[in-house]
Amino acid sequence: MTDILILGAAGKMGGQVLSLLRNDKDARAVCGVDKYPAELDIPVYKDFSEVKEQADVIVDFSSAENLKERLDYAAEHKMGIVLATTGFTEEDLRLIDEYSEKIAVFRSANLSLGINLMQALCKAAAKVLGEAFDIEIIEKHHNRKKDAPSGTALMLADSINEVFDGKKRYVEGRSGMVGAREKAEIGIHAVRGGTIVGEHEVMFAGEDEILTISHSAGSRRVFAAGAVRAAKFLKGKAPGKYDMKDLLAEENAED
Repeated sequence: MTDILILGAAGKMGGQVLSLLRNDKDARAVCGVDKYPAELDIPVYKDFSEVKEQADVIVDFSSAENLKERLDYAAEHKMGIVLATTGFTEEDLRLIDEYSEKIAVFRSANLSLGINLMQALCKAAAKVLGEAFDIEIIEKHHNRKKDAPSGTALMLADSINEVFDGKKRYVEGRSGMVGAREKAEIGIHAVRGGTIVGEHEVMFAGEDEILTISHSAGSRRVFAAGAVRAAKFLKGKAPGKYDMKDLLAEENAED
């Protein structure tokens, strides 16, 4: 059994994780931490210092703020942590690298199985199509999302850019007389509106033909399910950085 502490338990994603865990035979939520605690069917605390329960893994669906606090708590209690939020700064990423020497850290910009398959497909397409095709990424999210472009869009761009040895530069939106598009660009465009859960499209535009690879999330439940899978995977893991590729490799090896 994997015992989980949900960070951001009173939020929408925390609620999705809690809902899934109610019927899970291999994992359970033992408590939560939230800046704005709410009455749930698990204890929810405003601060880590109030937590009484023991857990194996933190599932973090809060925000990028106060990252060190949660990493300190995980290190002190020898817990793994699933970082399921985005918007981390370069300094935050260095901190994650530092703590991954002490604890198991699972970080993915998107925990959807479909998105991770899309990532592999986009990388394969870039290898085949090469410099002959222009690459543009369009991401769409709800009007309450704070960071842009999305972490998933950047994850897709980074995967594609690996094919080009990191030589592509990212152009986030275009405005005014920007001149003709350069081959060294990957365009990234953010759309915000309504209650869009998450849509990502990668367009490879060549001469007289266009290849589009896209993914649409119908609900937040797909991300919650991925976080629960990640938590189960992380229990008992040695210190280090892990992501969906590691999880899928282990699951496929077991099959």
